[in-house]
Amino acid sequence: MADREPIYLDYNATTPVDPRVLEVMLPYFGERFGNAASRHHRAGREAAEAVERARRQVANLIGADPREIVWVSGATEADNLAIKGVAASPVATARGKHIVTVATEHRAVLDPCERLEGRGYPVTYLGVDGAGRLDLDELAGAITEQTFLVSVMHANNETGVIHPIGEIGAICRDKGALFHTDATQSAGKEPIDVEQRKIDLLSLSAHKLYGPKGVGALFIRRRRPRVRCEPLLDGGGHERGLRSGTLNVPGIVGLGAAVEICGEEMAVEQPRIRALRDRLEARLLAAVPEARVFGREAPRLANTSSLSFPGLDAEALIAAMPRIAISTASACTSAARQASYVLAALGASPEEVDGSIRISLGRLTRDADIDEATEQIVQASIALTT
Repeated sequence: MADREPIYLDYNATTPVDPRVLEVMLPYFGERFGNAASRHHRAGREAAEAVERARRQVANLIGADPREIVWVSGATEADNLAIKGVAASPVATARGKHIVTVATEHRAVLDPCERLEGRGYPVTYLGVDGAGRLDLDELAGAITEQTFLVSVMHANNETGVIHPIGEIGAICRDKGALFHTDATQSAGKEPIDVEQRKIDLLSLSAHKLYGPKGVGALFIRRRRPRVRCEPLLDGGGHERGLRSGTLNVPGIVGLGAAVEICGEEMAVEQPRIRALRDRLEARLLAAVPEARVFGREAPRLANTSSLSFPGLDAEALIAAMPRIAISTASACTSAARQASYVLAALGASPEEVDGSIRISLGRLTRDADIDEATEQIVQASIALTT
């Protein structure tokens, strides 16, 4: 008998491409293969029109002007362009070179900040409380007359904890600093309006919201205030000089379709997913009372659960459940396994970090998946402790 399909519960790592998205993309791999920069003939114009349609779709999701959307390869590039590109602008840094960010940011934000720190840009790394929440008074106090940029993610990729980006945006605007948010995990799951929340730069990636890998977008505000950003890549002047290179037309078309579907289905999809997540957590905590859910006291993404089973090794737990696709709370870079700096920032002990897993649900998750995953996690945890 053939093996049953695995139960995929690692949507924060990547999502499957929605069949509706793939259907829209397919023609641009074949008969509509034009280069969007070649507008002097029909094939190029078709590609350019598809790119601009997708630009409008992404802009609509976040309440932006389509001219404020820049295509990139993904959220890592978007974060780098937002941070390094603004840091390289004499206009943006006229008031100073100070950056404020948070210790629990993704490495795509922390690494560029650390790179700039080595070049003489002072960086303040704010801490969080035991639930992963940011102290807004501390944030406001950290912004000085030298601060040109504040970078705070909308939702944490490990815990799902949501930061109040509207309040953060208001603080930054009042103090004259630009506000960048990495919305990789929240875009398509939580409502975002860059005008209402006073966001100046926003990063997102297609493969986190049922689009293809290898494409993303960066919102760069054009007015009130106009954000000045220098390109990371030179050669051709594509994307109004902000990101040179031939556009990934099929990927961009897929991103546009994906965000449109998310925008239409978010209000129904997220409550369903939240109910499944809450049921999973309730059952696991009832069966394993010593388990801990990180960030449970804070606003969280509907789909994310970061759990710790003290005394267990997370990798051994996952290995004991080959049909359940979940992740550990460790950041794996090259061949090295590193303890989660995010959970450490929440005050988790080394034992809690070692026993931590991240479960993230998505569009294809069903009741039966949660029932089986819960049963297997409980059985595996009992087997590993007896």
